[in-house]
Amino acid sequence: MKDLLDAIVENNRHWTQYGNVATYIPELSKGNAHALGVYVYDVDGNEYSSGDYDVKFTIQSVSKIVSFMCALMDNNFEKLCTKISVAPTHDGFNSIVNLETKNSHKPLNPMINSGAIATISMVKGDTPEDKFNRILDFMKKITNNPNININHDVYHSEKNTGDRNRALAYFMKSTRIIGDDVEWILDVYFKLCSMEVTCKDIAYIGALLANDGVLPFNGERVTTKDICKIVKAVMTTCGMYDGSGEFAVSVGVPAKSGVGGGIVAVVPKKMGIGVVGPALDKKGNSIGGIQILKDLSNRLDLSIF
Repeated sequence: MKDLLDAIVENNRHWTQYGNVATYIPELSKGNAHALGVYVYDVDGNEYSSGDYDVKFTIQSVSKIVSFMCALMDNNFEKLCTKISVAPTHDGFNSIVNLETKNSHKPLNPMINSGAIATISMVKGDTPEDKFNRILDFMKKITNNPNININHDVYHSEKNTGDRNRALAYFMKSTRIIGDDVEWILDVYFKLCSMEVTCKDIAYIGALLANDGVLPFNGERVTTKDICKIVKAVMTTCGMYDGSGEFAVSVGVPAKSGVGGGIVAVVPKKMGIGVVGPALDKKGNSIGGIQILKDLSNRLDLSIF
């Protein structure tokens, strides 16, 4: 596996020159566009890595998986669906158009910005600190990394430039999708997106889902198989934004991307895969990371379809 990963990373490094780091969050523009790495963690506890796998990056929208799991543990699926749908979208991850024109003003799914903001409002906690710590503590537990915390420079950069997310949140407040104070829900959202991780951390998230809610490193069940099934299904249809359909065809596994350059992929019953490549395509997905996952899926026949 190590030799295979080394070959795949080197064969796909050239893709990074065709993407661009995110700039709409100014601090993300400092990312290394040429970084590319992968980490594989299987359900038997075996670990493999290659390339720039130890590069730190902010988790961004990959955090939506963790928020979604917490919301599902705190509410049943039917209750969550009164506020958020699980339908794919062909629009961008920060689009506002569907909130106004479709689906009784509900966000289309938890994997886009509006849906993630609404998801946080359904996580248990009487204060923003309670909600943030609920999700952060779960994140630390499932990654076996007690040192995960936020990158304060990215957090402040996101908070200072997050007017599109404010527009989404205030619209949802006006339609009663969100009942909490908008600014403190947004503060939780910005902090969660700013958590600093490596490929290993997000591969561990993928492995938990691959193992149906049981942590491979100690055998502890931390969530239910049913919740993992829901999360994996939504990742498959919505996790790569408006590139989800193409990704399902070319790679064929549940995945979630973030504009920090990370992608977590889940091979059910087998492994979690974390990749990093801050150079993004036009849809906000790591351009080199997708190519790594394509090659790995083809070589190991990982597609679930």
